[in-house]
Amino acid sequence: MADVIIIGSGPAGVSAALYTARAGLNTIILSMGSGALAKAEAIQNYYGFSSPVSGQALAQAGIEGAKNVGVHFETGEVVGVGFDENLIVETAAQSYQADFVILATGSPRATPRIPGIEAFEGKGVSYCAVCDAFFYKGKNVCVLGTGEYAIHEIAALQPVAASITLLTNGEKPSAELPDGVMVNTTKISAITGDDRVEKVQLADGTEIATDGIFVAYGVAGSTALARKIGAQIDGNKIVVDENMATNVPGLYAAGDCTGGLLQISKAVYEGAKAGMEISKLARKIR
Repeated sequence: MADVIIIGSGPAGVSAALYTARAGLNTIILSMGSGALAKAEAIQNYYGFSSPVSGQALAQAGIEGAKNVGVHFETGEVVGVGFDENLIVETAAQSYQADFVILATGSPRATPRIPGIEAFEGKGVSYCAVCDAFFYKGKNVCVLGTGEYAIHEIAALQPVAASITLLTNGEKPSAELPDGVMVNTTKISAITGDDRVEKVQLADGTEIATDGIFVAYGVAGSTALARKIGAQIDGNKIVVDENMATNVPGLYAAGDCTGGLLQISKAVYEGAKAGMEISKLARKIR
């Protein structure tokens, strides 16, 4: 049981961790490793540097600073966020419980550019199996993805769906599939139907009849995780108040996932704000 779990080790997540750890809160950062900042060749518009600094150097300096004040870093792919008596963060390997969670994985990944996905959102195309599985009881569904995130969605669908087909859109599955799941690795041409999703058209000219498609492409970003727990979303950004809190008690978001200026300075500010507010609340409830 942690006091605070932060998903993402970029500027927003590390900035938040500096404040919560210094306030005496047991703080864990979960991430898949280097994010977008580490890929930047040179940064010369950030306060405090007289000459350009590499993104990798800046990211590593931030992480080392957080470790020095007691922040714990763990590597893992987060596939879900839920709520029992406490907030629960699920990785591909285990589950964590915490009083507070901060989503800070950066801007959401692009939806696969497949004709029909956006047109059928809410009409057979879903981004949250935990939310929508009930509506597909006894029906045939597809999951679009290749890795642990897709497997997590499949697990939520298996108790209710009549059949599940994993669509990899031309890629190889990167995770072990549960028994009973069909796999189709053919490239997807389009998703079609009248008022709702009815078929997946494949590049080889064949079609798959389906009642719904669950998009679990790549790694679950902050927006996808927020959807799973019922946090308010506006387009591709998470809605937060002036304290970086979402509408879900104990759940915060910071950085690129909240929209606005996609800059390090903005991410650091929002992380600091979230960390300070959580520290204040934790003192009140202890």
